[in-house]
Amino acid sequence: MQKRVKTAKKQTALSSRALAAQIILQVLDQGKSLSTLLPEVQNQIKQQDLPLLQEICFGICRVLPRLENIIKLIVDKPLKGKKRIVHCLLLVGLYQLLYTRIPSHAAVDEVVNATSTLKVEGFRGLINAVLRRFLREQQHFLAQVDKHWQTLHPEWIVNRLKKAYPNWRDIIEANNQKPPMWIRVNQQQSDTTSYRALLAEQGIDTFSADNPCALRLAQPTAVNNLPAFAQGHVSVQDLHAQWSAILLAPQDHELILDACAAPGGKTTHILEQAPKAHVVALDIEESRLKRVHENLARMQQSATVICGDASQPAQWLEQVGIAAGKSAVQFDRILLDAPCSATGVIRRHPDIKWLRQESDIEQLVLLQAQILQALWAILKPNGTLLYATCSVLPEENALQIGQFLQDNVDAKLEQLPFASTESAVGFQFIPTENGGDGFYYAKLRKVV
Repeated sequence: MQKRVKTAKKQTALSSRALAAQIILQVLDQGKSLSTLLPEVQNQIKQQDLPLLQEICFGICRVLPRLENIIKLIVDKPLKGKKRIVHCLLLVGLYQLLYTRIPSHAAVDEVVNATSTLKVEGFRGLINAVLRRFLREQQHFLAQVDKHWQTLHPEWIVNRLKKAYPNWRDIIEANNQKPPMWIRVNQQQSDTTSYRALLAEQGIDTFSADNPCALRLAQPTAVNNLPAFAQGHVSVQDLHAQWSAILLAPQDHELILDACAAPGGKTTHILEQAPKAHVVALDIEESRLKRVHENLARMQQSATVICGDASQPAQWLEQVGIAAGKSAVQFDRILLDAPCSATGVIRRHPDIKWLRQESDIEQLVLLQAQILQALWAILKPNGTLLYATCSVLPEENALQIGQFLQDNVDAKLEQLPFASTESAVGFQFIPTENGGDGFYYAKLRKVV
């Protein structure tokens, strides 16, 4: 009996390298996202090894084509089928050798040893030989791989960026960087200047921005290092995402819908701006609403949280009416953070490059139009709808809103404070190295 227990424990004790290889395999071959996979394995690894696991997984997705090209130069035949896990172990090994400070002998040994728990011990020799050959001939292989500028993006994304932006190379370079860490200071608890001074006392250097709530950390840090984070004094949120609640301009006592609300950063910001507003946080995925509840609890706020499809208001409006004490429901303001390609947040979620397909864009554009039309019908006369995406593709943004304005004569485009021209349809932020992510905003008013 004791012997069986020990065997079972040995089989489940995966190293960070073995777990990383399994996760990358699921991203590349099964289309699963890192944001789904990494939380699922946190209990299978020592807490101190979690940052390395995250670094390897995100890093491989960020520079995947470069690593793949190196493997092609060294391995004669592609590793397919059941051998794909071996291919992923090589990706893990090469990433460590090129992008981490782990001593090369330790990086190689750990990956070779991972073959045991992954039950591919027959490939120990191959993995060892490939990684050691790369170390011996590193300059030769890198010279071949890097002789042309690598976008590290799928060709279809590159082509769409080329078509839309004269400065498309700058967007790609920004996408390939590690993202900066932005925080949002809760103005109900503190002001940005005072909180910045508090961070300085803790030895945390920051930079301010044109957004009144935002600070950029000189170096990313764990949230438990942020003063009073657990008490809701501050949240982690990208600079450009922080404009959503400010542009929405919520007022106390209004009925406000945050559509596609998970994980809740925008919901809590709306309540920071208007603590007495009645906010409805809606999302189609029940599992993601857990994070909304957690964020509301940390911020000591309350909202009506509903699982529902934003394109089908009839299915959940009655719940809103009961919660708001109204028989007929129309919203004063609606924030629609629409489902999108997420091409503006690639640096934060580099697996998007390999999960998203070009054929997805047309379907997303249709879904966005459907949700827009459905929510417009439940907006009060003179009400405001703020349309937002974390995309940089015009089809999902300016072209989408341009078509909506043509189809709805009662929709008026409101000017945004940073719009460059009055004729612009909304405003497109693009990712920049020390700035925010790629975000689009359009503010619409329902004219009577």
